Amino acid sequence: MNVKFFYFLLGIILLVSCSTQKENIHNPEADNSLKPYVSNPKYWQYKGQPVLLLGATDNDNLFQSPDVIEQLDLLAKNGGNYIRNTMSSRDSLNVWPFKMIDNGKYDLNGWNTEYWSRFEKLLNAADERDIIVQIELWDRFDFSMDFYKLNPFNPENNINYDSLIGMASSYPKHPARDLQPFFHTIPGLPLYKKSLDELRKYQEKYIDKMLHYTSQHGNVLFCMNNETSTPKEWGLYWMKYISNKSEEAGKKVFVTDMFDHYFTPNSCERCKYEVENPELYQFVDVSQVNSRNFGQMHWDSLKWIVESRNEVQPLRPVNCVKTYGGMNSSWGSGSNQDGVERFVRQMLLGVAAGRHHRSPYGNGNSEKALASLRSIRKIEESVKFWDLKPAMEILGDRTDNEAYAARKADEVYVIYFPLAGSVTVELAAATDQYKINWIDIRTGQDQEIDVDENSRKIELTSLRETGGFYILNKN
Repeated sequence: MNVKFFYFLLGIILLVSCSTQKENIHNPEADNSLKPYVSNPKYWQYKGQPVLLLGATDNDNLFQSPDVIEQLDLLAKNGGNYIRNTMSSRDSLNVWPFKMIDNGKYDLNGWNTEYWSRFEKLLNAADERDIIVQIELWDRFDFSMDFYKLNPFNPENNINYDSLIGMASSYPKHPARDLQPFFHTIPGLPLYKKSLDELRKYQEKYIDKMLHYTSQHGNVLFCMNNETSTPKEWGLYWMKYISNKSEEAGKKVFVTDMFDHYFTPNSCERCKYEVENPELYQFVDVSQVNSRNFGQMHWDSLKWIVESRNEVQPLRPVNCVKTYGGMNSSWGSGSNQDGVERFVRQMLLGVAAGRHHRSPYGNGNSEKALASLRSIRKIEESVKFWDLKPAMEILGDRTDNEAYAARKADEVYVIYFPLAGSVTVELAAATDQYKINWIDIRTGQDQEIDVDENSRKIELTSLRETGGFYILNKN
């Protein structure tokens, strides 16, 4: 082959490759990666199809779990397709990302291959099962109290810097106090000092390493922090960093942050800022609304968030990667029953992704949690959740938290009873025009129901003290 022609041909190939790569970034339909659903961006689509994301796993940093494959298989078997994965290492038998040298300290310029091997294994296994991975970069609990004593970023534990960098060897108070300079390495933040630039260099190196693995997958979302109380500029820095690095690699990614005070959303200024700025936060994770809020208050608080989101363009998904429910803790985790109720209310209000939090403060992957997933998937056989709208106005003779309703025009009605109860339902047509089924939330199994009344206003009573759903499908 003529040498000049060879280089001419090579130039054409490279030009086409670069053009295609740029097209993939700016044209969200050019690949099968996860992205907001084109026809209804309040939800997600994956591999070209809209998907409701449901999760129930029993670890936050699932890549560190010895039974990671078993948990993913169990999740998929029960209709789940959504996991949370903090990059955390504070639990027993976890490994840290950096290389430990002979003196027992870490070298932040070296890597622990076991940590990254575990991470790669999770990403590959989730990809094979069409499971979406929501990654959290920084978990504040890794950097305070007893957990911090083992952290490689602690200046006492590495050979790369000492306390003169501006970070102490101990932060014994709860991380909600935001006393840790690790989260203030960005100029302009309250605890920032010039010496922290050296620490930020290692933070960026760590994120670059993580992106090396995630860039090979299209089933990944990025959340910067776990329930952060640090000023929003910290998360915004990393959101921009990840977005820019990913774009350089030819990928479009979706990023957000998780603020601590979503349990009082209408008085949380950072929460409002997130909802009002879709160009910065491409989806919204409001997990903390699932703590401290119970029953009707939970519905009302989440409804306020969803409706506030609806007022801002472009529309985006609302996720809840943590749905608390267990131990009845002093900070408001609630009971296991509360966890199931919160999970269902999310779906009826239009949340795009919900996951049961790990035990003991959530239902984890217990049978109670898995049955709730199966129940939601059973409803999807009649109606997709992106076609439903909350319809509390059709319920009568209702007390707080007795029942909840959503509908698709006059075609399909979904009535949820958290426990025992009885309400009237105002339909668009007489009951003889509907097929009525009951779904037992304990099992996810359904049964057809005969209703004697033949009118547009009927009374429905929960068939189980443990709750369930009525589905009314127009014949």
